Amino acid sequence: MRLALDEARRAGPDVPVGAVVLAPDGTTVIGAGHNEREATGDPTAHAEVLAIRRAAADLGEWRLTGCTLVVTLEPCTMCAGATVQSRLDRVVYGARDEKAGAAGSVWDVVRDRRLNHRPEVIGGVLAEEAAVLLREFFRTP
Repeated sequence: MRLALDEARRAGPDVPVGAVVLAPDGTTVIGAGHNEREATGDPTAHAEVLAIRRAAADLGEWRLTGCTLVVTLEPCTMCAGATVQSRLDRVVYGARDEKAGAAGSVWDVVRDRRLNHRPEVIGGVLAEEAAVLLREFFRTP
């Protein structure tokens, strides 16, 4: 999670969310990203999507079986869907997103029984540290 927090701090003009994808060994980072919507003008440039894309490129395939997504904020519906579609084994997140969270807060896309893949979800890891980054960002005039 500390690596994801470092990524979040690189978000510049974007909302400070960072993500890393860990290889099946649980320690090797194979993809990393932070929000880049403002920087790129791409509405899909969320930290999770970028980290997943980079991990798939690193592995040379779209299936990220055995891998873990670590993200500072609970994934939204788009990112939760990308998590399911990429076959990640687990999602570890920091702060809950009470407005748009899709890993247990508002929705639970990643564990929906109607889907063919349901990653394990571990929430609340360094949640306060992640929340502070977000509060400071939104407090800034």
